[in-house]
Amino acid sequence: MNLKSLFKICLVALLIVACKNDVKEDSNATVAPVEADFSFNVEEFADIKILRYQIPGWDNLSLKEQKLVYYLTEAGLAGRDIIWDQNYRHNLKIRHALENVYTNYSGDKSSDDWKNFETYLKRVWFSNGIHHHYSNAKIKPEFDKTYLTELFTATNTELEAEAFDVIFNDKDVKKVNKVKGIDNVLESAVNFYGPDVTQKEVTEFYKTKSSPNPEQPLSHGLNSQLVKEDGVIKERVYKSGGLYGSAIDEIVSWLEKAKGVAENDAQGEALGLLIQYYKTGDLQTWDDYNVAWTAATEGNIDYINSFIEVYNDPIGYTGSYETIVQINDFDMSQKMAVLSENAQWFEDNSPLMDEHKKDSVVGVTYKVVNVAGEAGDASPSTPIGVNLPNANWIRAAVGSKSVSLGNIINAYSNAGGTGRLEEFAHDEEEVALEEEYGQLADKLHTALHEVIGHASGQLNPGVGETKETLKTYASTLEEGRADLVGLYYLYDSKLQELGLVEDWEKVGKAAFDGYIRNGLMTQLIRLDLGDDVEEAHMRNRQWVSAWVYEKGQADNVIEKVTRDGKTYFNITDYEKLHDLFGQLLRETQRIKSEGDYAAVEALVEGYGVKVDQDIHAEVLERNKQFPSPPYSGFVNPVLVPETNDAGEITAIKVTHPDVFAEQMLRYSKHYNHLPDVN
Repeated sequence: MNLKSLFKICLVALLIVACKNDVKEDSNATVAPVEADFSFNVEEFADIKILRYQIPGWDNLSLKEQKLVYYLTEAGLAGRDIIWDQNYRHNLKIRHALENVYTNYSGDKSSDDWKNFETYLKRVWFSNGIHHHYSNAKIKPEFDKTYLTELFTATNTELEAEAFDVIFNDKDVKKVNKVKGIDNVLESAVNFYGPDVTQKEVTEFYKTKSSPNPEQPLSHGLNSQLVKEDGVIKERVYKSGGLYGSAIDEIVSWLEKAKGVAENDAQGEALGLLIQYYKTGDLQTWDDYNVAWTAATEGNIDYINSFIEVYNDPIGYTGSYETIVQINDFDMSQKMAVLSENAQWFEDNSPLMDEHKKDSVVGVTYKVVNVAGEAGDASPSTPIGVNLPNANWIRAAVGSKSVSLGNIINAYSNAGGTGRLEEFAHDEEEVALEEEYGQLADKLHTALHEVIGHASGQLNPGVGETKETLKTYASTLEEGRADLVGLYYLYDSKLQELGLVEDWEKVGKAAFDGYIRNGLMTQLIRLDLGDDVEEAHMRNRQWVSAWVYEKGQADNVIEKVTRDGKTYFNITDYEKLHDLFGQLLRETQRIKSEGDYAAVEALVEGYGVKVDQDIHAEVLERNKQFPSPPYSGFVNPVLVPETNDAGEITAIKVTHPDVFAEQMLRYSKHYNHLPDVN
């Protein structure tokens, strides 16, 4: 087999998606071999499918490396309850009450009410709280207050009235509410802000914050909660001795063990700074840590740990607790290094205005990794790829790390697809392109998104961070901008020149078809009829697709086709669509570089929020024939240490949970490090 063919097969086996994005609905990937008799599927309930994943190469690690993975995984799980409290102030007390019922109820478990109770609890577990993990809407139980009261009575379960009532009433209905024209902080139930704190008070509070070096702005608000005491806004910092201190102390104890078995000095230095950050909550230490962590690229093991992504904050300040422990796949990482090695070429040849291009793209590393454990906002619903750190100045001065979670992708692929392609594709040619090139196109698109997209472009001198200038639209603008980088270069012969594809034109066509099909139609299966689009990635896919559809109407670049009462979108001119993607990329970078709030508001509200209700109803009806749930997530492998008489670890074995509830109850028992009220 020639090198190019080998590379293509390897590439098809992996996928990265920007930040916390989605798996494509149809899976035709070439997948890696799996262990005999290993079942990736665990169970399904409501709109959720629970899967398992393997840890390839675990037995090839040294005992020291296995200890490092184990300690980092335990550190992540030690903070698990933090995300529950961050997501909503009543989540922990509600979870404990529901779990008490689940484990102690001895009554009739064959009734529909009990089955509905079980499903509700599983949905709450999956979402790390009572709000849906994706839509942010409060999960509606399919049982009434009377039945829950009976369960509480039968199991001697107590829950304060406000927390009990909120399960059923119309209060705190959205975890994150980014609707235009409201107080987004006040109308969001997320616990980054006290329930009586307003958006104006938050922005005014952070206006008073300054950084020692304005060119290296600190991430104010990243690790704190704002509350109002006696009418005065105060900051409660996440740190040892501060908010979430009891869980953070547990995290630190495991991180210190991890530091003791670090693979090299650079890794140990980064872990030491992370420990110091957790102890002090100091944001300068956080930046120092990110610089050290970004530069620490050697070794088999890496990790993500702390308060990181700001998607759950309606105005983009506070980070959700998240951890992922990773084992490097050196073979796959070496094959994909070509993208990071050519990052400057992509920057130089982009359609951006010259003043918005970086003269020197530095430190972009890209690795394929295998996940060994996840917690917080990364579990059970997991990202498929990550690009960090988020601070623009660190990206510009030091670089960034992009990783693809290879074994997660493999698990998705082995769990099977849903067959929606033929239903929503315009014709057999589109189906054939997708079947032959679609998976490869997806992998390359998301690789370009992470490695090139997020690293590209620069802010104009004096322009503040995007969370300050673009506010609630910052996340969707950034994700759309990175998507556009990927789309623009997917239809470029450079990919074939680099050996990444064998037919750049067909790969590009498949990518364009899939993106438009998803952005204008198939992603709508995740919304209830009548809902607006609110999630940042869904918004960006819609505003990108809707903008190019509208701008190309004069030349019929994308035609809307109705056949047998069904709607399709057919691309008639890929060259012109490529040019439109370039125009929109240029404009989105201008918006980011200049901090143009009026322009981003017009773009997102005009193209990314409202849904064509007729098409939405049609999509939902056509989708009824496909029973597979639209969302998937994972139970984690369990790392079980074996010890000698002296208590020293001699081996670490990997086991897998058989049912979702088993892992959730185990986590609640062993990693219960926070009180119900924090």
